[in-house]
Amino acid sequence: MPEEIVGKIARKYMAHYLDASFGSTSKNYVRLGKDLEEYSVDLNPDVNVFKNIIGETSFTHNGYQRGGAVAPFYCEMGDPLFEKLQEIVDTEVQDDGLKTTAVEVHLWDAGSTTGTYTAYCQDVYVVPDSYGGDTSGYQIPFSVYHVGPRTVGTFTLSTKTFAPTNG
Repeated sequence: MPEEIVGKIARKYMAHYLDASFGSTSKNYVRLGKDLEEYSVDLNPDVNVFKNIIGETSFTHNGYQRGGAVAPFYCEMGDPLFEKLQEIVDTEVQDDGLKTTAVEVHLWDAGSTTGTYTAYCQDVYVVPDSYGGDTSGYQIPFSVYHVGPRTVGTFTLSTKTFAPTNG
């Protein structure tokens, strides 16, 4: 996306990718968004605000627990993310079998004529919420739970690869 972004940033410039290989040494990043009218990563901040007995207000922020819901997710033959989600549903995969990585890519970055953008990678658990759907098509909506630290780096669109900034 070599065009220069000015003013309000269109939603399409915040890209979300999931590794459909789920732990394989050969990553297979798939972009979320087809058929989605909305996708937000909820920060779910862990905050505590209280007033003590002498009238002072205290504030404590213990971090974030990021997460989001992908719904609808229409299943398409040949889509590696669908294939993994169907395997999870069929075999009732749990715990670390649900673990993969997510990459958020800032497609609005200046100097993006190279096709390499600032990105943040983080381990996630992908948990199907249901399967089935209506007459519009077979669906497996799922939730994404972010865990552990985020790593800053770059994401190259042509190869769909993430490289950490320092190492």
